[in-house]
Amino acid sequence: MEKRESMWERYLRKGMSRRSFLKGCVALTTLMGLSTDKLSEVVEAAETKPLPVVVWIHGHECTGCDESFIRSGAPLASDVVLSQIDLEYDHLLSAASGEPFERHLEEIMKKYKGQYILAVEGAVCTGDNGVYCMSGGRPFVRTLQEAAAGAMAIIAYGTCAVSGGIQSAKPNPTGSAGINPFVGNTPVVNVPGCPPIPEVMTGVIMHLALFGTLPPLDGEGRPKQFYGNRIHDTCYRRPFFDAGMFAENFDDAGAKAGWCLYKLGCRGPETYNSCGNLRWFQGMSYPIQSGAPCIGCSNANFWDDEPFTKRLPGYGKLGNADKIGLAVGALATAGVAAHAAGSIMQKHKRDQAEAAQRAKDEQDKA
Repeated sequence: MEKRESMWERYLRKGMSRRSFLKGCVALTTLMGLSTDKLSEVVEAAETKPLPVVVWIHGHECTGCDESFIRSGAPLASDVVLSQIDLEYDHLLSAASGEPFERHLEEIMKKYKGQYILAVEGAVCTGDNGVYCMSGGRPFVRTLQEAAAGAMAIIAYGTCAVSGGIQSAKPNPTGSAGINPFVGNTPVVNVPGCPPIPEVMTGVIMHLALFGTLPPLDGEGRPKQFYGNRIHDTCYRRPFFDAGMFAENFDDAGAKAGWCLYKLGCRGPETYNSCGNLRWFQGMSYPIQSGAPCIGCSNANFWDDEPFTKRLPGYGKLGNADKIGLAVGALATAGVAAHAAGSIMQKHKRDQAEAAQRAKDEQDKA
């Protein structure tokens, strides 16, 4: 790869129209959570900035994050890989393998030191000198440290890379952990989820690709545009929670009527993610919509937070869910009573005002 093209140059080489290019920029602006007044900046970046070199390495994981990524619908993962980034290394998506492939990785890291984006999928195994996860004939932790040292930024894809995932569940015999303690001072964007939502994965990498900077992050290093709300905040079942209407069993009338799944173990009140608004399979559904409580897969150590059907011990100031319905009912009753009292007072004042007006009218006539 002697000349690094911009996205616009790549579109031109493939015979794609300016209209298609601009439509792609509009979609990217929306996906990245930017306002429409940022569209011109996105277009300018896509026209002028060379496509970023991306190295994607895999630690202790199930490849579920890659499988999620290739199902992105906006933009299509094929467009990201073929037209919007230069993916130089990925175990799953690359055709090459073996020694020549590993040598290519070394060459890319050397040639583009300080310029490439490092995507990491999977946990780091530290037990027994890392022998439980080998990559290219050596412990993955060594590959990670070398790749991280030359990267401009790192994307930790999935809960495994962020906090260890299922590999780190008790008793954690492999000593698995998230990547952050092993990457030095290279900035990291945490994208938790088991797996993350496809469009979240493409949105994060395109923000880095177009602007060369990290997206706004919260206190846990997660992009705010995708992890700024709890599942509970965007859940369509929230009105049932507020009304104290809960499914008690998976097959009861409340479950069939779409009532809140809080008592069945839903972790929505403590889980930050975009499932409630972006959803999965291009907006078709998500676990709560299919009748399954949120298991908090973007939370650290969520595999140890079992059983998943056991409800949270309490929720904020509302306390035990058994009392929520009573509290809501009491508040509603108090509200009705206050409204009735207010109405009586208003009527009494109106009657007095009308009586005074009638008396004045009679005096005027006399």
